[in-house]
Order: sequence, then C-alpha cells, then structure tokens
Amino acid sequence: MRIALLSYRSKTHCGGQGVYVRHLSRGLVELGHDVELFSGQPYPDGLDSRVRLTKVPSLDLYREPDPFRVPRPSEIRDRIDLLELLATWTAGFPEPRTFSMRAARILADRRDEFDVVHDNQCLGPGLLDIVESGLPVVATVHHPITRDRVLDVAAARWWRKPLVRRWYGFAEMQKEVARQIPELLTVSSSSAVDIAEDFGVSAEQLQVVPLGVNTEVFKPAEHRVPGRIIAIASADVPLKGVSHLLHAVARLRVQRDLDVQLVSKLEPNGPTEKLIAELGISDIVHSTSGLTDAELAGLLASAEVACIPSLYEGFSLPAVEAMASGTPIVASRAGALPEVVGPDDLCARLVRPADVDELTAALGGLLDSPHERRRLGAAGRQRALDVFSWESVAAQTVAVYERACARVSQC
Repeated sequence: MRIALLSYRSKTHCGGQGVYVRHLSRGLVELGHDVELFSGQPYPDGLDSRVRLTKVPSLDLYREPDPFRVPRPSEIRDRIDLLELLATWTAGFPEPRTFSMRAARILADRRDEFDVVHDNQCLGPGLLDIVESGLPVVATVHHPITRDRVLDVAAARWWRKPLVRRWYGFAEMQKEVARQIPELLTVSSSSAVDIAEDFGVSAEQLQVVPLGVNTEVFKPAEHRVPGRIIAIASADVPLKGVSHLLHAVARLRVQRDLDVQLVSKLEPNGPTEKLIAELGISDIVHSTSGLTDAELAGLLASAEVACIPSLYEGFSLPAVEAMASGTPIVASRAGALPEVVGPDDLCARLVRPADVDELTAALGGLLDSPHERRRLGAAGRQRALDVFSWESVAAQTVAVYERACARVSQC
C-alpha cells in the first residue's frame, strides 16, 4: 500500500507525535508498505532510511532559539504564509490549519501516487480537500485538545485567560474536521470516549490502536540509583501535574536521600523552575531535554520509581517505556493511565490526580520497599512485551487503512 503520512511537526523532542510518526512509519515499511512522510517544522530525526521525507516548510514562527520571531517580508510566499503570520500575531496557533492547506496543495498534484492519506493530529481543513479529491483519509486523534484547554484556562491568571482561549481556538476547527473524517484512530478506549464526547463524533468513526514501545531499547538495567525518581513531561504545562510531584518530593526529602530526574523542557524562569526554587529542592531536582532514545532508556532503567502525575493523558508513552524498562510506576488515576498500566497494583500504584498526600505516600511506600519495586517492575516488563509493540500497532493501523480504502473503492 502507498501511504502518505502527514504530521504538522515531527521532531521526536516535540513530544509524542514525533515518536509516533517515527515508529509507526518504520513498522509500516517493515510490513512491506511504501511510506512517504509529509512534515512541517521541526522536521523529524531518526527516520528509517526506507521512509521518504517530503518537507512542507512553514514560516516556522515557533522555532528555537527565537520563538514568535518576526519574519522578513521576503519570507511571505503566498496567502497561506500570510494567514499563518496574522493568526500568530493575534495570539492564535495556526500550524494545524496552515499545514493541512499546504499538504492538500501538494497532494492535489500527486493524487495518483498514493492509496491512502494518514493525518497525525492535524485535523485541519485541508484534509477535507483531500477527501473531496477521492483519496481515502484516516486521522489519528491522540486525545481531544479540549481537555488541555480546560486545564490551561483554569490555571492561567485572569488577565491571560482570553489569550489562552484564543491560542486554543484551533480546537473548534479540529472538531468540525473530525466529524467529517469517517475513519478516526485513537490510542485508548478512554481517549475514544473523550473524543466522542468533546468532538461530537460517532463511536463508529473511532478505532482504538494503542501505541507501542521498542522493548530492545527500553529494557531493565542491572543496577538502579538509590532514591532516584524519574518523571517525563512532554510540555511544561499544568496538564502534566509536575507541580504536585515537586510538592511530594519536598515532603519526602526530609527523611530520604532523593535524586529526581525531570525529563522536560522547562520554560526559563517559568512556574516550574520558580516552584523548584521556592520549595528548596534545586539540589535534588535535575531537568534534561532533547535525549536520544538510548539516553532516555538508560535514565528510565536507572530509576527506582517512575512518576506520572498527569491530570489527564490520552495514552502515555512514558508509562509504556517505564514498564518496558522494568521500572515501577506511581501514576494518577486519570484519563487513559489506568487502562495503559492495567489494574491498580499490577504494574503501578494509582493515586487520585492532584492529591499530593496520596502521591507522597505512594512514592514513599515504593522507595521503602525493594520487594514491591521488583514485583511491579517485573509485571510491567511482561505487560510491555505482551501488549505493546510497534509491529502490532502498524498491522492494526493497516487494517484501518483497508477499511478506509474499501469505503471509497480505492485499493
């Protein structure tokens, strides 16, 4: 099958969507399919050599080290660039919309080269143009961005709330587009329920295909660092619940030696950095970002406990990677986390989201019990081997492609 995979940003360090396109594309070519990735900036790294990359350049207005930059007039090439610039200047986030428009323009001239188009979380109006052209379209919705919006608006100061609402304006666009895509993929049953409720799509549109993990890279290590807790947050936002972990750490350090590894790109002088300083835990909390898979796997395998204190997760790659690493987990009973880690006390200790007392007790209990850590870690490793693999993810995804193709008699 000839597959056009669309991703408006694909670098692994941008979060789960970069990991998803890299591993899914590799799994698809392993099955013998032809895959071309159409990506906006930042472009992917570590793609399988058999996956072709077509760059779909934008104005790249959020690039490091100069986010929200002012482009030169000569950079404005067409009306899509102008739309992207004006939306950014009025506090919007235009990337999903403008990427979809650019991708639709490219595919209009290459329609006969593909059997199916798979969009990764963009859900821009350009997808509807691709549908209109007769190409089967499948879209992955990892989780409804409306959940992020509610939490971020609630956490914002009163004067920032209108700006946060404006930033999340693209969520309404995604709702409208999702309702018109017959085949939608999501990564958990929990996320499917939330998408159906928030986006107003039918249950028949949604197919659940979980994410996977490379169990040869993420695997247990022989030795672990005493007192080490690791937490991974793809973004420094309230949704990830890092502040609750930090409060728990401040309590735990009174009686224990701790080494807290926070894998996240923290906003300079942002709320998380300020909280670390206010709690007096700068000496035991170490933040890193931009790690390779091997570096992240080594860090996960070196920890005695992995903590996922999120207020909501549509899936949780860090949970699966921790399980594959044989690292016991303390996680919030929120979103898809219970579904991913299995029943309470199988591979993880589950706590009420935002409950610092419960989080502190669960972390302290595991740090004090080597036997329980070994038991939970071994069960997690086995669950990762049994349930989550990218080969299985790719095969299940192809089944959805075939359903989409049959709908329009394309393949």
